[in-house]
Amino acid sequence: MTAADLYAVLTLRLLVFVVEQTCPYPELDGRDLLPDTVHVWWQPDTEPLAYLRVLGAPGTVRRVGRVCTAATARGTGLGSKLMAAALDIVGPDESVLDAQLPAQALYAKFGYLPEGDPFDEDGILHIRMRRPGHSLTATSV
Repeated sequence: MTAADLYAVLTLRLLVFVVEQTCPYPELDGRDLLPDTVHVWWQPDTEPLAYLRVLGAPGTVRRVGRVCTAATARGTGLGSKLMAAALDIVGPDESVLDAQLPAQALYAKFGYLPEGDPFDEDGILHIRMRRPGHSLTATSV
């Protein structure tokens, strides 16, 4: 990821999470620079339209987060495409995410199950969702 790429995806994240959702919170949490963080984004032109990141090393419980789509690209299936890419990265590992309640159905399509009660994070209701790990076993035909 180049500095220009990072700047572009951070701009998208700030526009969606801080400006649009009027939620001033510490968006820059230091996790973007961790060696195990994988950034996934869709950028067909000059600006990214959708983004997410996967945290954690392979073989551990992975965390999918900062899932966002530009307002102009919502309803186009980009969120699903990025989630499919995230699960390719997660592989057989267990993974968790904190879903905003309106997005819960999106994550359920990918095998994430709600865990616990909804909670308020920075004025927005979320729910923890978990996708169990899957063992890779060879099968014969």
